[in-house]
Amino acid sequence: MKKWMTILSMGMLFLLAFITGNHAEAEILPTSLRITVIDNLGNFVEGAQVILYVTEDDYNSDKKPIAGPLTTDRKGRVDFKDLNAQSYFVDARFGDKTNIGEGVKTAPLQEGRVNKVNTVIQ
Repeated sequence: MKKWMTILSMGMLFLLAFITGNHAEAEILPTSLRITVIDNLGNFVEGAQVILYVTEDDYNSDKKPIAGPLTTDRKGRVDFKDLNAQSYFVDARFGDKTNIGEGVKTAPLQEGRVNKVNTVIQ
């Protein structure tokens, strides 16, 4: 009987550690957004400028960006860190090409994760 009580107690402790460990991890990891800019053929666009906005009005008026501009790397990526878990409007530009109409608004970000989206410029 003592053996089963010990096993049960150890199991409960393990479960408690697992549950609290996962919760603590979500609080420690920042919410971030990785945007990959691609062209209409699916090629990565290096050197594109990417800006984030919270509201559609700010996006449309080019006012009050919350982050950026950041420049994409050779794989067309930029990383925005320490964001709120919400939707954002993405302005991506390279020369005379933009992402207007192609992946402008993100889905709500998941908290404590690296959220990934693609946007197409043409």
